[in-house]
Amino acid sequence: MERIGLIAGNGKFPLLVLDAARAAGYEVVVVAIKEEALPEIETRSAASVHWLSLGELSKLIDTFRREGVRRAIMAGQVKHKQIFSAIRPDWRLAKLLLSLTTRNTDSLLGAVAKVLAEEGITLESSTGLLEPLLAKSGVLTRRAPTEWERQNIDYGRAVARDLAQHDIGQTVVIAESACVSVEAMEGTDATIKRAGQIMGSLRGDASTLSRALTVVKIAKPNQDMRFDVPVIGVKTIEVMQSAGATCLALDAGKCLLLDGKKILDAANAAGIAVVADPA
Repeated sequence: MERIGLIAGNGKFPLLVLDAARAAGYEVVVVAIKEEALPEIETRSAASVHWLSLGELSKLIDTFRREGVRRAIMAGQVKHKQIFSAIRPDWRLAKLLLSLTTRNTDSLLGAVAKVLAEEGITLESSTGLLEPLLAKSGVLTRRAPTEWERQNIDYGRAVARDLAQHDIGQTVVIAESACVSVEAMEGTDATIKRAGQIMGSLRGDASTLSRALTVVKIAKPNQDMRFDVPVIGVKTIEVMQSAGATCLALDAGKCLLLDGKKILDAANAAGIAVVADPA
């Protein structure tokens, strides 16, 4: 049975990849990031699970070599701010960080992928085993976007595309073609929450800006499907409902719906429109 490595970050994404890899007949060697991965990964049927700190790049490589891994998948977010927190990078990661001219997600993870390749470990698409969970093109919910929500989407996509070129973030939150919040290191859900707080702070019912929000989440130009793929879960819908967001726009074929049909069921129950347009 062929072996494949899994570098597991946070959330359900790594669990789904592990289950799909097992179903496809692979033995899976998991390197779980201590600062990120769910303890639940221990309960899955992996060949082995190794818990490593985010800073232990050399140990990651040594582990895969020892386990006979030559192909690997990186799944689950590693929060950008973790890279700059209290972790202690080993010599290999420290050398990598010092070599970077920019420290955005693509630069960091792209450099890690290059180091792995130099050591004979190929990093593969994180969605290759999860094609059915990629957002299909079209309106995905019972309710389609209204005319004003579609205007928000068009404006939000233009803003998000410009930001994505600089790898700042993948999500913007819009109200009446005005940008309310932009994602940076904090992540999608925090960006939506902040937008809700901003709209809640507007004084009086006579505000000229509608409090109904549209969330636009896109892939980057030339999105590298090996890492940092846009993902949406049921929690995102819950956060949207709490923040007063009524519409969610995604890139078709580029965004993973981690909870599958449950996401659309939750959106329908909340009256939220979800649409996926070609990237």
